[in-house]
Amino acid sequence: MIQIDSSLEGKEFALFELERLLKPKGFVIGGNWDYDHGAFDYKMANDEGYQFLRIPFTAVSGQLDVKGTTVKIGKPYVLHHVYQGGIAPTAQVSNATAGINQFQEPQDKDGSVAQQYIELGTELVREVENTLLTTS
Repeated sequence: MIQIDSSLEGKEFALFELERLLKPKGFVIGGNWDYDHGAFDYKMANDEGYQFLRIPFTAVSGQLDVKGTTVKIGKPYVLHHVYQGGIAPTAQVSNATAGINQFQEPQDKDGSVAQQYIELGTELVREVENTLLTTS
C-alpha cells in the first residue's frame, strides 16, 4: 500500500454528491464497506493481480445506507492485491454453491506496487481533487 498526499483528506462531502461525481469517472464503492466507513475504488489494472486507487471515507452524519449521509475523506492510497491462480482447494463445485464458494483469498493483500501505478494513482487523485474542490 502506497499512501498519496491529498488536499481532499479531512474534507466533508455529501455521499450522494461524491457518487454523482466519481462514478462517471470509473470509481465504485468497494465491497467491504460498513455502515460507518467505506471507500471509492478505481481499478487501474489487472496486472499480476489487481491495482486499485482507493479513497477511503468515514460517515460524519448518518449511515452509509441512509439518504443524506455526510462523509469525511481519508488519505488515498494505491494497493495491489495478488491473487492465487487456479481453483481454491476448499472450493465447492456445484450449481448450488458456485456463486458462493468460487473465490480464493488473495495470495497477498498488500503486494508491492509498481512505480507506474503509483504515478497513475497520483494523477487520478489530482483529477479527483480538481473535480471535487472546484465543484463544491
